[in-house]
Amino acid sequence: MSILQISAIMIMILFYGAYFSKLIAQKRKGIQTTQLGIGKKEKKTLWVEKLLKFISLVIVPIELASILLDTNSFIPDGFRIIGIVLASVGTFVFIIAMLTMRDSWRAGIPSEDNTKMVTSGVYSISRNPAFLGFDLTYLGFYLTFDNLPLLLFTGFAVILMHMQILEEEKYLAYRFGTQYLEYKKM
Repeated sequence: MSILQISAIMIMILFYGAYFSKLIAQKRKGIQTTQLGIGKKEKKTLWVEKLLKFISLVIVPIELASILLDTNSFIPDGFRIIGIVLASVGTFVFIIAMLTMRDSWRAGIPSEDNTKMVTSGVYSISRNPAFLGFDLTYLGFYLTFDNLPLLLFTGFAVILMHMQILEEEKYLAYRFGTQYLEYKKM
């Protein structure tokens, strides 16, 4: 195994390990973290969330196969190293965003939960750092292990995450009103 493969596997373990650890920790507190595609939501929101959930599940084995097979059709080694750095930064940003949200973190728009609006820490710099972390991690893996399935699913994931951001922004404006609109101006 190459150093790129080992690094990518470590990044995957850290990224998905953090995600599932948070899921389990919140479940123990009675919090339903994964709310993608469930609850009473507008049809468009449900559609976006269900597709995002599907892509998020399918991309994992595609990433893992790409790493294990060390796929790379034409990306030069320098860009592959940049890809690993990008995936590392993305994972770091995602973990920081997730920790900053504490128990207000959700995957999907909550139907019933009362969450707090978080504007401190990394959220004082970006309104969507968790999505930024996902995007950077996915793009980093693509740059490192370029192949057509990874390109397609990374592209779909990035587009769907942007669509999810738009849906969440509508929800946050409704849920938090002026407080969110003022935060959005910052």
